[in-house]
Amino acid sequence: MNRRWLLGWVGMTVIAALAPLHAAETPVTGFLNRTVTVEGKEHPYVVYLPRDYTPERKWPVILFLHGAGERGTDGLKQTQVGIGTALRFHPERFPAVVVMPQCLPGERWTDRMADVALKALDDTVQRYQGDPNRIYLTGLSMGGAGSWYLGTAHPHRFAAIVSICGRGDIPGIVTGLKDSPVWIVVGDQDQAQTVQFARDAHQALKAGGSTTVRYTEYPGVGHNSWDKAYAAPELAAWLFAQRLKTDG
Repeated sequence: MNRRWLLGWVGMTVIAALAPLHAAETPVTGFLNRTVTVEGKEHPYVVYLPRDYTPERKWPVILFLHGAGERGTDGLKQTQVGIGTALRFHPERFPAVVVMPQCLPGERWTDRMADVALKALDDTVQRYQGDPNRIYLTGLSMGGAGSWYLGTAHPHRFAAIVSICGRGDIPGIVTGLKDSPVWIVVGDQDQAQTVQFARDAHQALKAGGSTTVRYTEYPGVGHNSWDKAYAAPELAAWLFAQRLKTDG
């Protein structure tokens, strides 16, 4: 047998054998395009995997709901605001899998779009080794309202909620979330109704018996209070310190 041919064949065999092992040890990370099907319709969304992601352990999972300006069908705009920006500038603060669905034009984070968000979350938790005791919900503006909606509808699903400059139903919030860790964020130069809602929701949760509600009102900040919130290291640290309470 020709010696040169034999050495080449052996080398190719070794490379082929090592390739699957290498791929298994180094999963693709970063912002990944995914789709989810709800009621027969396919919806694009994005999953973020941290650089050190490995399927060998359980991971905290964040569900992020964007605002009205990021609605669409491209599956991308929702990654360019809020937590997506923070992930690019401060990835070390978010050692978690992050789910970023996109709301359709003219819709809000209720009804069908709430189902899309939860289906994307469920698929991500299953596919990427999500820890069911460390699932977090956050959103801004319309997504802040969506976080109140989903949080009150599923109070035992999320270990903590961060709602930024979004309004909701205060009686429902108190009933559903008085035992849940909640952080409310608003800028004092936002719309008067939004600022007043944030203050009233904070006081109502405290009056309803909540001992875990937190409140931040940024002085001199308008509607965009999310850039400061998601860039704050203490918010991320607080979020990941929360665990879902389980019986026993």
